Amino acid sequence: MLSTDIIIAVKSYTQNMTNKVTVVLQTGEHEKRAELVEFLRQICSVSAQLTCVERDDKLRSPVSFYLEVEGQHSGISFSGIPSGHEFNSLILAILQLSGTPLKLDNSLIKMVKKIKERLHFEVFISLTCHNCPDVVQSLNQFSLLNDSISTEMIDGGLFQALVNERNIQGVPSVYLNGELFANGKIDTAQLVDKLVKRYPYIIEKNENKEQELQDVTVIGGGPAGVAAAIYAARKGLKVTMIADRVGGQVKDTLGIENLISVVKTTGTELTNNMQAHLNDYDIKIKSFLRVEKIEKGTIKKLHLSNGELIDSKTVIVATGAKWRELGVPGEKDNIGSGVAYCPHCDGPFFKGKEVAVVGGGNSGIEAALDLAIVVNHVTVFEFLPELKADQVLIDKAQANPKITIVKSAATKEVIAQEGKVVALAYEDRNTGEIKNHNLSGIFVQIGLVPNSGFLNGVVECSQYGEVVIDEKCQTTESGIFAAGDVTTVPYKQIVIAMGEGSKAALSAFEYLIRSN
Repeated sequence: MLSTDIIIAVKSYTQNMTNKVTVVLQTGEHEKRAELVEFLRQICSVSAQLTCVERDDKLRSPVSFYLEVEGQHSGISFSGIPSGHEFNSLILAILQLSGTPLKLDNSLIKMVKKIKERLHFEVFISLTCHNCPDVVQSLNQFSLLNDSISTEMIDGGLFQALVNERNIQGVPSVYLNGELFANGKIDTAQLVDKLVKRYPYIIEKNENKEQELQDVTVIGGGPAGVAAAIYAARKGLKVTMIADRVGGQVKDTLGIENLISVVKTTGTELTNNMQAHLNDYDIKIKSFLRVEKIEKGTIKKLHLSNGELIDSKTVIVATGAKWRELGVPGEKDNIGSGVAYCPHCDGPFFKGKEVAVVGGGNSGIEAALDLAIVVNHVTVFEFLPELKADQVLIDKAQANPKITIVKSAATKEVIAQEGKVVALAYEDRNTGEIKNHNLSGIFVQIGLVPNSGFLNGVVECSQYGEVVIDEKCQTTESGIFAAGDVTTVPYKQIVIAMGEGSKAALSAFEYLIRSN
């Protein structure tokens, strides 16, 4: 199952294991069990510190297993074969159990350790989902930090009956102690927010504690933020990066072919490369956290979602953008239950079904082409009289018998019955007639909206929420710069964001030199 190259790579990763890790596999019969046994056997063959045993521990299924370290249950378990994007989740858990340090901010570690209640997380995933591993890996680390926390990765493809029972139509879908905790397009920062809301005692307000004054604080971990942090660090400045996740929107991108000098890559690969580049510099990275507000002044005060306060001479805002929502009745109520924003992650849940894509730009037509491979039929709804996508994409969609295009259509409502989406109501803008289109899933692809809400009253923003900047990335507030998709700079592209982030860092450096 595993290639020779992968086995060699895993062997190199496990050379420095200091603790013995045992993979405990549930006994029993299952059509996928032989495949899982071989998969685990290959992994355990790379190190004498790794062993695999079979035991009747009353786990979920004969394709369920957990990790044990020095004879103790780690709290980390898997139901299914963690291949594809989840392969790293298993390998990282093994390495962390064997002594590899956790890469979490100290303040976040303290928060997790404070949790007193017993928490069991179930994370339903798809092996094709790019977002799922982040959630699985974070909750695995939480399990290692606190004996009261346990987590189980569940491959929705292997546990279809359970998926249907819980009406899951989007991943990752996270259950806490048997109840839905979060679903749809979520990330670790949102999970942390939900934990804080449920257990507010884990936040330690430390506004009065001494914090080292930073030269530059970068908000955001996408291409613009990463470039800004690296350029600032290369100037010898004290740099902190605050990011809910490194990679930003890039991490959700399947294929990238327009990054000059890189013929072809993926969002995951580019994100890993950006993380590796960051690691070469003395940059303090605060992951899974958000900036809730900024106090203006000669020294900027940044209030973080964990209660922490950071003082900084300059700030670079590179928070990017998020998927724009339809804003119609029924949309928010059905996210993860038929309304989705990522066709790559959630498309497999609609195999053989009727779905819609709202939006006729490049992202919408690309989504329709991808979905047409797995679903029964895709209907694209475009508000304007003509599609906005590149002609080459339009030609492909029009030539595909599984894709229908409806123009001049204004989405009015998402209709659901018994917790499942069953139709989309739209207005024919030519006649004014309201029509219902029966379907099982709706994929929203109508562009992006800047992540600038926390800047209200701090800097000037356009009518679209974009931060207004000049040619040097300076905002209307002295010492606060901005770069990338969150700004008024046209053409939202990776290569442009990287250039703008670099420019912002150089501008911040120039500002600091002139201020001294």
